[in-house]
Amino acid sequence: MKSSIRVLVAIACLVGMTQWCWGISTVQLPVATDPTVSFRILFNVGSQDDPAGKEGLAELTASMVTDAATKQNSYDQILAKLYPMAAGYSSSVDKEMTVISGRVHKDNLNDYVTLLTQAITQPAFNDADFQRLKTNALNYLDRTLRYSNDEAFAKEIMYDAIYAGTPYGHPTTGLPASVQGITLDDVKNFYGTHYTAANVVIGVGGSVDPALVDRLNKELSTLPAQAPPAAAAVTPKPLSGISAVIVAKETPSTAISFGFPIDVKRGDPDFYRLWVANSWLGEHRNGSSHLYQVIRETRGMNYGDYSYLEYFPNPWWHSFPPPNSARHQQLFEIWIRPVPNEQAQFALRAAMRELQKLIDSGMTADDFALTRSFLSKYVRHYAPTTDWRLGYKLDDAFYGVSDHLQMAEKSLENMTVDQVNQALKKHLQTSNLTIGIVTKDAQALKAALVSGAPSPITYATPKGPEVLEEDKTIATYPIKISADKVTIVPADSTFMR
Repeated sequence: MKSSIRVLVAIACLVGMTQWCWGISTVQLPVATDPTVSFRILFNVGSQDDPAGKEGLAELTASMVTDAATKQNSYDQILAKLYPMAAGYSSSVDKEMTVISGRVHKDNLNDYVTLLTQAITQPAFNDADFQRLKTNALNYLDRTLRYSNDEAFAKEIMYDAIYAGTPYGHPTTGLPASVQGITLDDVKNFYGTHYTAANVVIGVGGSVDPALVDRLNKELSTLPAQAPPAAAAVTPKPLSGISAVIVAKETPSTAISFGFPIDVKRGDPDFYRLWVANSWLGEHRNGSSHLYQVIRETRGMNYGDYSYLEYFPNPWWHSFPPPNSARHQQLFEIWIRPVPNEQAQFALRAAMRELQKLIDSGMTADDFALTRSFLSKYVRHYAPTTDWRLGYKLDDAFYGVSDHLQMAEKSLENMTVDQVNQALKKHLQTSNLTIGIVTKDAQALKAALVSGAPSPITYATPKGPEVLEEDKTIATYPIKISADKVTIVPADSTFMR
């Protein structure tokens, strides 16, 4: 798996898809009208490469590259030099990718590239920076994740359960005890193993010229030449029935996410067919989607409800799928934004019922036509900037496709509603899945889920008779889950292994 992106590059070279054809792999996206230059320097390494007992090492190493001193400058000096350029650089780490990204006006290009390449090739690894960044990671795990963002908490609990026992099976930031045990030598060794010339892809877009590409190749060629070890394949255990992990926490509302692994990925014809159905069901941050209409618009229970065909990082920050979280193992997920604690079971039932209705009945011809027309235009907003288009080009190579966004738009032309409905029955289901929940009275919610007793809902304002009648069906919708499939964990005890 580790070398897959390199193999795909070689194939792409042969068909003229990319510039990854000599020296260090390079993706170029020249945009003559863009006065800035965007950089995405990708290392084929992520949290799946964290050694056992050192979970969080990949992210901490990336932070030591982009948020710390170099051999030439202290971190404060770097920030002082970047400030008048109105520029910066940062790192993002996912399961299989680490990307160092930044953007600068072409007038400041020379000085900026000096700082950027020094950060990548000559980090200082100062202990003071290490202690600061390690503390930041621990604060996120101990405080922010557990006590400041219940939605992220529920998602991580769900991911942790789905991918237990695999290299995906921990938060990218790590586990509290593991991060606590990481040493500066661990960071240096991880950097030396994975930040190599054989493992880097240079992505550059905007005001790009050959001299810039030559310089980046020359500078990054000073990295060690060896290829890193291959990462273990990620094969989650098959889910058997419905299970739930409930985090017990004093909170005024309940956050819920549920999902299951799927095999379909970008480039697969069924991905684009499911894309249409998923857009109708739960298009991200879109009020016209069905889940949104049923749970928020009609019943006013929460801020929104959405569904996803692939991992979508930090959905509260983005309107469209951000690039560079590409993975070989994907999942289908429904995100129920926080609802009043007493409405949690009703909301879960409503979402599962709508998913099962879609699988059973499929999209109607009218809904399909309307959604296809919407997506044919909406997809053009997915990558509105040079930086994001560059990121998508890197993802294209990862998945072995020529241009995912063009393929998505093109796929709509000859797609039929029957193809969509067949893909729904083939790939989606509600019988085997995992639910992550953060709520106040965990024991009461567990008892309610296991008993299957009705969960009627009351409203502060009157609802029409058709809504009240449907509520009776939702309140008794069966979710078959046994007591041994429901785990309750105090918030303080999560990720403590």
